[in-house]
Amino acid sequence: MKGGRNIFLVGPMGAGKTTIGRLLAKATGLRFYDSDWEIEARTGAEISLIFEYEGEEGFRRREHEVLTELVKLSGIVLATGGGIILRPDNRQLLREHGFVVYLRCPVDKQLERTARDSHRPLLKTCDPKQRLAELMAIRAPLYEEVADLIVDTGLCSSRQAARKIQKAYANFDC
Repeated sequence: MKGGRNIFLVGPMGAGKTTIGRLLAKATGLRFYDSDWEIEARTGAEISLIFEYEGEEGFRRREHEVLTELVKLSGIVLATGGGIILRPDNRQLLREHGFVVYLRCPVDKQLERTARDSHRPLLKTCDPKQRLAELMAIRAPLYEEVADLIVDTGLCSSRQAARKIQKAYANFDC
């Protein structure tokens, strides 16, 4: 099995990567990591502040550095940031080091789930729904490109999604 049996969750904000990741880690006995939390812990700053001072490019650099370290671990579930797949080298790292699951989620469901979250710098706009749609247009093909499995989290609960992933992961062979 590639990547020491790691599970990497990719998908847009609001797809449930953190929630499902925690459930998966508990069910499989793997350690849970969230790349955004790792960045915040290492910098001592919230993602929104990093975006404010360093811009998206600075944040993406930090995100790549954290991913490069985390993929070297074995036996983890990693919830990634929604834009981690924008860099080709990140997509390569994900493919080479684990079982990649794309948590697909419709824009309306993303909007519903992120509506009260003020820590989403890319949604600080007068039309968050339009912004989510724009991001999906760019990112969906990249999520699909890297995915070993696609689970539609707009159609099932977090527990159902975690069970689907766990079953597919148990049968996955690189």
